[in-house]
Amino acid sequence: MITVLVRSADGTVLASAAHPEEVLLSVDRVYQPGDVILISGARNLRVQMDQSLPSGEVYLPEGTMTWVVPAGEHRLAYAPGLFDAPRHIISAKALSADDLARFRVLSCNPADLRGDTDFYPHCTANVETRNEACFCARNVIDGLRLNTFHGEWPFQSWGIGAREDAWCLLDLGRPVIAEKMALTLRADFPHDAYWTSGHAVLSDGTELSFDLLKTGDRQWIDLGNRTVRWLRLERLVKSDDPSAFPALRQWEVIGRDL
Repeated sequence: MITVLVRSADGTVLASAAHPEEVLLSVDRVYQPGDVILISGARNLRVQMDQSLPSGEVYLPEGTMTWVVPAGEHRLAYAPGLFDAPRHIISAKALSADDLARFRVLSCNPADLRGDTDFYPHCTANVETRNEACFCARNVIDGLRLNTFHGEWPFQSWGIGAREDAWCLLDLGRPVIAEKMALTLRADFPHDAYWTSGHAVLSDGTELSFDLLKTGDRQWIDLGNRTVRWLRLERLVKSDDPSAFPALRQWEVIGRDL
């Protein structure tokens, strides 16, 4: 049984629903700091945390998902007014064995949050420009590829604060077969620079080098159908553009579950 429950900071249950296969829950609430959405009942789900957010697949190692509703500065990476609306729709649907067996985008998780989470995919990094939500690692798996500007939604990205040792880690939460990946660079030229090359380190010990071009289009990198749990981008080499600001807009990994 899949259950979705919305709770306030003081523990008051604001709304809840349950269903064996798919939960649809309407919440009449202007979200307040400390509100949390709790989902349980399956390990592989397709969730949509709000009607204004894209849906995405999540993996719950313990069968539970804790989603603290973004508040304050964190909301700048989301559509304006999303959390201030008086009504919200949440959905959670169990994925079938056929769903898990097909090749698809494994990385897209618009529900990802900054900091520790109990659900995956999850992105972290050793630097995020000025520690601002608009430039945090979770943005690269939010399902959006608008990249001709920088800053607030829908142009959020992973910014590295001009660090030469920047890395970004994508944890899928379980072993999967990874076929290929696509990197979409932020392309707000001439404000932006770009990376000319980099390395992908995979959890199986593989290290892959790749070249990048000055383009806003997807750039594909073959992963060789390797079995991995996580991938890390590192040793990113900046172009000689005068700008000090290369950035990543989206990171897509194509593959399937074991």
